[in-house]
Amino acid sequence: MKNIKNSWNRLVESFKKNLKRIKTEHLLKEYVKNNILFLVFVLTCVINSTMLRFFCINSTENYLAVAPILADLAIVTIVGGLGYLLKPKNRFAYYLGFSIFFTAICLINSIYYTYYTSFASVSMLSLTQYVGDVGDAVVEQVIQFKDFLYLLGPILLIVINHRLKKKNLYRKVEVKSERKKKTIKTVAVGAIFAIIFLFTLTPTDMSRLIKQWNREYIVMKYGIYIYQANDVVASIQPKINSLFGYDQAKKNFNDYFADKEEHKKNDYTGIFEGKNVIVIHGESLQTNLMSLSFNGEEVTPNLNKLASEGMFFSNFYSPVSVGTSSDAELMFNTSLLPTKSGTAFVSYSDRTYNATPGLLREKGYYTFSMHGNNADFWNRRNMHKSLGYDRFYSKEDYEVTEENTVGLGINDYAFFDQSVDKLVKINEKYDKWYGMMMMLSNHTPFSEVDKYGDFPVDIKETITNEDGTTEEVTYPYMEGTKLGNYFKSAHYADGAIGELMERLEEEDLLDNTVIIIYGDHDAKLPRADYNRLYNYDKETDSILDKEDPNYKEYDSYQYELGRKVPLIIWTKDMAGTDLNKEYTDVMSMYDVEPTLGNMFGFSNEYALGHDIFDIKDQNIVVFPNGNWLTNNVYYNSQKGEYLSLNNNAISEEEIKKNNEYADALLAVSNDIIIFDLLKEDQTDENRVIENQEKGT
Repeated sequence: MKNIKNSWNRLVESFKKNLKRIKTEHLLKEYVKNNILFLVFVLTCVINSTMLRFFCINSTENYLAVAPILADLAIVTIVGGLGYLLKPKNRFAYYLGFSIFFTAICLINSIYYTYYTSFASVSMLSLTQYVGDVGDAVVEQVIQFKDFLYLLGPILLIVINHRLKKKNLYRKVEVKSERKKKTIKTVAVGAIFAIIFLFTLTPTDMSRLIKQWNREYIVMKYGIYIYQANDVVASIQPKINSLFGYDQAKKNFNDYFADKEEHKKNDYTGIFEGKNVIVIHGESLQTNLMSLSFNGEEVTPNLNKLASEGMFFSNFYSPVSVGTSSDAELMFNTSLLPTKSGTAFVSYSDRTYNATPGLLREKGYYTFSMHGNNADFWNRRNMHKSLGYDRFYSKEDYEVTEENTVGLGINDYAFFDQSVDKLVKINEKYDKWYGMMMMLSNHTPFSEVDKYGDFPVDIKETITNEDGTTEEVTYPYMEGTKLGNYFKSAHYADGAIGELMERLEEEDLLDNTVIIIYGDHDAKLPRADYNRLYNYDKETDSILDKEDPNYKEYDSYQYELGRKVPLIIWTKDMAGTDLNKEYTDVMSMYDVEPTLGNMFGFSNEYALGHDIFDIKDQNIVVFPNGNWLTNNVYYNSQKGEYLSLNNNAISEEEIKKNNEYADALLAVSNDIIIFDLLKEDQTDENRVIENQEKGT
């Protein structure tokens, strides 16, 4: 310890002497002249990483944060310092290569954050096979002007290098010892930045880096470059842990479920037992659609009608991660949460799941899923088998033409029509059945407005002129905006649901059937797009000024809370009964399986969610980034802040308790999937052999 202290003192003393020399001998100008490439490389890489944080994380704490700049500066300085080991004529290629590498990190994360509101993970590289199918969405909706700013770094480096070559500044010869000396000094400066940065960290910061749940917080504290390096380790870790961490995961699993209370009967127990089930997976349907109308016409009249006649869960959330629709399917069917790295559908389709289709199949149901997309998209061909579906009807089972295609595939009208034809045959053959119908048309980028039909999202008014005559005036409002196009797309999808219900009635398929409709996730449109919706000034065709008394603040909390999706449970004879009402307690997608299990008479003893009618107002919705929500409070773990939903003070004990609950829930869910903990009679020896065969 004494030697370390002495070394540190010598390093500080040397640093002070060099500063003094710079002041007295005017060496700064000379240093800049002789190290221009290095300095441009360092500055542009740090500026890019800082711009990324500023563009993505809109908080005062982030804007004033010095620690991530120190972290990025340390990384880039050390990498740049190693370039001095090369001869001057070879350094440009080195700096340009790393400049492109660091720029790519910033550019990819910027685009990724725009769509997912999260930072990128190398564990998602396996999903690049799906980019071609949603390429239009990336180009039209995700890539923005700001993303091109990151390219200025490499471009500036190229320009500077060209000027240096013209001035013949590369002719200077540096002996090996001189290059080594410059390298040591520069790396030492980088090390000083790193040490100063380390002194800014707290135990909580270190803990969150290891857990990697809260990516936004990590970037805000450690910078993008350390985050990305840590992400590589975190992405590889599950593959290693699946061989060596089983015992600890199993112990934590047993401890978690040891004190779990047995399910108690309630007023909803067995009310749907023996009935057929149609689940409609509503692509990108948000609850806020149901309260909107334009010129007296509702955006979702059919959803509204079903909600008014059935059980409507109006505070329902789908805490998806990067797996989006597949994450929603996972949670809905298994009562598990998305995995920490990658997605369960792609990376862990060979695991054992206590899923609703499989559990109902044990009760004599024929189970099937229907989707008009490619069967291999999100690896559904394999994953649906693991979930317990007897049959998966995919794109190859439908007649898809150029005329009936919207976006990624067959439009919802044609899909539902052909699906009912198949359902009629299933109903003739099987006494009980459970089917999932997955919609597709309302998929980002919501750009095929010419196919959505006539649904203006403008404002039409009749005004009276001074001479007493009247005329129709139209204000553009949401026309031509991304959000406006989303409303048109959602209206189109809602119309398809209406026609499906009519067709099911015509075929006498509703008499003994429960219809369940859920939105898989929100539309993932930026918060700024909602500003025009809530603050439109028709007189100026612009957005109200923030100082205007009619201006409605739509901050990050309102945006997050507004991402709720609908959940509707409906039967033909439910209207007017005690079941027919709105249920307002907060509820998550992973609460659906235990809630349905109580109604249909099946049980998953390892469900992580709750029967909403058991837990009611005590429920907690946990999100993959560590945020959580109750009826009383929304907690943002990135900022360490909360929003009280009833104006009551929230105690520190409650915050701590719920944070611990969220961490434990995320951890055990991740372990269940990675270590295949639901597989019966799995010995350590067999597990290692099987995982080696799987390549994990």
